[in-house]
Amino acid sequence: MTTIKEVARLAEVSSAAVSRYFNGGSLSEEKRERIRKVVEETEYRPNAAAHLMRTGRSGQLGVIVPHVHSDSLSQIMSGIISAMNEEGYMCILGYTGGNRDQEICLMEAMERGQMEGLILMGTGMHRKLRTAINSCGIPLVVTGQCYKGVTSVYHDDENAMRDLAARMLKKRSNVAYIGVDEEDTAVGVARKAGVKLAFEDAGRSADELIYGRAEFTLESGYATMKQLLLEHPEIDGVLCATDLIAHGAMKALREAGKKIPKQVSVAGVGNHWADEASHPPLTTVGFYYRECGRTAVKLLVEMIRSGDKPNVKQVKLGYTIIERGSL
Repeated sequence: MTTIKEVARLAEVSSAAVSRYFNGGSLSEEKRERIRKVVEETEYRPNAAAHLMRTGRSGQLGVIVPHVHSDSLSQIMSGIISAMNEEGYMCILGYTGGNRDQEICLMEAMERGQMEGLILMGTGMHRKLRTAINSCGIPLVVTGQCYKGVTSVYHDDENAMRDLAARMLKKRSNVAYIGVDEEDTAVGVARKAGVKLAFEDAGRSADELIYGRAEFTLESGYATMKQLLLEHPEIDGVLCATDLIAHGAMKALREAGKKIPKQVSVAGVGNHWADEASHPPLTTVGFYYRECGRTAVKLLVEMIRSGDKPNVKQVKLGYTIIERGSL
């Protein structure tokens, strides 16, 4: 069986250089290439258990996600993976399917599995999750939500929607908002609050807002928009908590004979890849999802390397309003 010493001999480098290669340490490109070739030829793989016993480090970080079909999540994961590669860590992914108990089970399993730290893509805080976070024995960072007392990287959901709604209210009188379950603090609560603030900024009562609630899908956006049109045929503007919901709303509006944006304006949040391909292209809010993932890894690695219990850091990222043809 090939050993690290054998790899070093064949690559004509030191054993320490081979260790740095596998741990993402500093190496010249020439040495890195020689080691890479030997590793490929010998199919050498370092012994993870031995590495853990020797260094106390598994070289692995856990990431727990609620869904796998989200464009924003895939962008965050892209940032996470690129940053982990740079720091010499491997990503271990856990999927909850939105199940709260599964979320807790995965956190506990990853801690037992010697993960050096965890990134939790948050949806909403609840009692069991708070208990699990407080008792977690390894560094943890949350993305997408701002949890009190927890290191977090999140987006300016409230002001983003406030800004977007203000632009809508300059053009339209009978504005509807299709939101989501308010157990999701960022998407459900903060974005709705932003719309209401925009109404107040415009000198209008938030009670004038026509409201519907959908799931995080195009199909649900479509069904909710159809129902709102039945109840409020006067709607001339539609704000949506997500782009997928907005695309569903646009489909319902077209089927009802409404011309976008001549008769009804539509806007969403997320800058989904399909926004530019829709007809008309969808006006939206762009968040810095990839940067969110990279920042989460940076904060987590800082916590791991500090050793002592670090101060809680909460980073709020900005946004960009992307005006297209639907507004």
